[in-house]
Formats: sequence, C-alpha cells, structure tokens
Amino acid sequence: MDVGLSILVLVILVVMLFKLFRILREYERAVIFTLGRYTATRGPGLVIVIPFLQQMVRVDLRVVTMDIPPQDVISRDNVSVQVSAVVYFRVVAPEKAIIQVEHYLEATSQLAQTTLRAVLGKHELDEMLSEREKLNHDVQAILDAQTDGWGIKVTTVEIKHIDLNETMVRAMARQAEAERDRRAKIIHAEGERQAAQALQDAARTLAQEPSAMQLRYLQTLTQVAGDKSSTLVFPVPIDLLAGFLGKVAPPAGGEDPLGTPRN
Repeated sequence: MDVGLSILVLVILVVMLFKLFRILREYERAVIFTLGRYTATRGPGLVIVIPFLQQMVRVDLRVVTMDIPPQDVISRDNVSVQVSAVVYFRVVAPEKAIIQVEHYLEATSQLAQTTLRAVLGKHELDEMLSEREKLNHDVQAILDAQTDGWGIKVTTVEIKHIDLNETMVRAMARQAEAERDRRAKIIHAEGERQAAQALQDAARTLAQEPSAMQLRYLQTLTQVAGDKSSTLVFPVPIDLLAGFLGKVAPPAGGEDPLGTPRN
C-alpha cells in the first residue's frame, strides 16, 4: 500500500514538474492568468506556471499572412466586380489580443472583408484599376485604426485580383480601341497642321526670290525622271511662259508673226 501511494505521489510530482516549467520560442509570448485574472505577459525562454492556480495562453508574434476571399463589390458607377486581397499583420500587445477580442484571427479576417467592400464601393471602376496603391493604403489605414484596440498592427494590404465579367471586358476593350483611334486622329491632325505651317513658311521664303521656284521645279523633275515610269509629268509655271507669249504676240497695227502685212 505504501509503495503504491509513493508511486502515485511520484507521478503527480512529475506531472506537476512538467506543467510548472514551460519553454517559449523567441517569437512566442505567454499571457498568464492567476485564478482567472490577468497577471503578466512573459517570455521568451523558461516560464514558470503554477499548476491549478495559473493558466498560460501562447501568442505568436510573427507576421500573419491572411488571404481575403473574393468579395462581391459594386462600384460607385454601378459595376459589379469580384475583388480579392491579402492582409499582413502581427500581434504587438499579446494581452490585448487575448483579453479584448475572442479569436483575433477570425475577427481580423471578418473586419478586413467588410472594410474592403466598404472602401472599394466608394470608388469607380477606373479608380480601382488605376489607383491600387491609394486603395491599399486606405484599407490598411482603416484596418490599423480599428484593430489597434486589439493589440494588432496591420502593416500591409494588397489587392490581388479585380475580376470583371465578359461583357464588361468587351466594353472596356471597345473603349480602349476608341481611345486609341481618337489619339491617332489627333496626332494625324497635328501633323497636318505642322505640315501646313511648314508649307506656308516655305512659300513665303520662295516668294522672296522667284528664281528659287524654278530651281524647285527642276529638282522635282530630276526626282520624277529617276523613277521607273513611262509617264512624265512636268509642271510648267505660267510665269515661265509669259516671256514666250510676249515675243509671239504681234505688235499693234504691224505685221503678224509670219511677216504678212495686216489689212
């Protein structure tokens, strides 16, 4: 009887010894409750917990990567999209994360989903696609402010995907094509304007020296003659023919060009 009692006492002592000493890793903290009341936050390393009087809750201080499932969002211009994101956060006050909120991971996940829908719903689709950095910062700031009382620090929020239906994708493709056509027409019109301005300047320069126009005609003739063509078009200015017409015209009351007296 004494031997059995001694073995029982030894087993109890061994169990209490194992429960008395706890080892925490560098990234872990222990929230200690004594008779149900918060006592201290300890760790890392060796932590002593009095069995039956104290309880310990482990808290991981590493950065948590939480995936936000796709959320149905209606933008301000009434476009339905599905948005998924990822949240990076960590616990900075272990006692608050255990005392102030139940299941802080689940609470942070639900809050991130609702905040993502609320923030994106205030913007138009074009802003969602072109201003992701601003939207990420807005969601992160709201989450960080709301989870501060839980001892949680939200470091980053990144929007991963914005999924559109096929109808909206085709509409955006048509819009992009129309925008490219508009830019092409503007560029072409600007080129025509610059060309007209250059021609105007050239005409003004040539008008100052009439012989320069004749040189341009000869240069154009040289370029046309170099092409492999059976037709040769040579523009003759009226000013060039004016001299010949003046010589051919008979004098008034005199002979005609062939020497025949006029009646």
